[in-house]
Amino acid sequence: MSVKVKITVWYVLLMALMAGLLLAFLLGISGSVSSQTAVNQLDAAVRANLTQVEVADDGSLRLGEGFQFYVNGVYTLVYSQGESLLAGQVPVSFTAQEPFQNGLTRAVDTAAGRYYVLDFWVPSGWDGGVWVRGLLEAPDNPQAITNLLLMAVVTMPLFILLAALGGYLIARRAFRPLEQLTATADAINEAADLSQRVEVPPGSNEFSRLAGTFNGMFARLERAFEAEAQFTADASHELRTPVSVIKSACEYAEKYGDTPEEQRETIAMIHRQADRMSALIGQLLSITRLDQGTEQAKLTRLNLSELVEQVCAEQPCPRERLLTEAEPGIFVQGDAALLTRLLQNLIDNGFKYGRPEGHVWVELRRGEDEVRLRVRDDGIGIEKEAQEKVWQRFFQAESSRTGASGAGLGLSMVQKIAQLHSGHMTLESVPGLGSAFTLHLPPEKK
Repeated sequence: MSVKVKITVWYVLLMALMAGLLLAFLLGISGSVSSQTAVNQLDAAVRANLTQVEVADDGSLRLGEGFQFYVNGVYTLVYSQGESLLAGQVPVSFTAQEPFQNGLTRAVDTAAGRYYVLDFWVPSGWDGGVWVRGLLEAPDNPQAITNLLLMAVVTMPLFILLAALGGYLIARRAFRPLEQLTATADAINEAADLSQRVEVPPGSNEFSRLAGTFNGMFARLERAFEAEAQFTADASHELRTPVSVIKSACEYAEKYGDTPEEQRETIAMIHRQADRMSALIGQLLSITRLDQGTEQAKLTRLNLSELVEQVCAEQPCPRERLLTEAEPGIFVQGDAALLTRLLQNLIDNGFKYGRPEGHVWVELRRGEDEVRLRVRDDGIGIEKEAQEKVWQRFFQAESSRTGASGAGLGLSMVQKIAQLHSGHMTLESVPGLGSAFTLHLPPEKK
């Protein structure tokens, strides 16, 4: 059963329950209303006749022209002080002997049915007067209840049918955005295209929030699949060369590795390629985690000046080749581990692709609206047409820069770390003179 049908069923059941409760309420109050109406009718008729009753000084009874013995089912009788009937006619079915009670309306049961009785004392002189009694047969409530039940039996099926139709139309209209979401999600699933997005309904209701959640989920899945595809492509591309070298070395050792020197040389080659593969896999995993967001920057208040001084002091190169100039007291919101990796990669690149016995300069400065960390070398530089591509994975500039080993992932990781810190990288390079990589970070907010 669909959700729309379930909601319609529950809606119909609720409406039927409310109709039943309303019917029970009407049945409960119908008797009370009819009884109260009869009592009011009796009281009005008797009081209207009281003004027409007069007792003369000699004790004789005089009734005005407006006196009515029977009106709207009410019998009006006049009795003497001794309770003898003076005027009017007692209904044949009223056989009860009911004592007089001034101004009190009460119900009296007889063999033929129930009557409402109301008496008034009309005084005359000091101790004389007459009784005026009103009698009204109680209404037949069972007949009214029967009519009400008959009306309910006739109208209830129509009411339930209208409730079912209206409930289904309301549920169908309310769930129309959900049907659109489902259709779009099915289309995305069938086409296997995670770049598509669900149309967000206008407003801020539950379906709008659900559509936004779906789009966020699709975006995350798209990034995950892209990262997985990129990792697979990168790994298969870059691991092909060391695997081929290892395989060739093994085949060479099988054929010609007779002497211990040849065996040691072959094992050393395999070891170098294995180290290269291990480093490559580690870099691939790191940059994939950054892409997927599984390795996020844990930003805290960081003394960048101390971090730069510490990283540079721990470098294994001679002090005269690595020159550091860091302005003290520069704080940023940053992740110490990621910024250390960024600076280490830039320093390694400076020495790896610099001139033999060349130099690397690390400078940290505070600008007007940013913090700049600059790593400069005196290497051979990078051609202008290649400068925009150095941030791409596995890109390495011309052969003159690729003499040192490297997978071409360092600068791509550097750019990603800069973006995680709401910053960016820039490159200035002059072929034959050297290159300068600059990290631009937002200053600490005060």
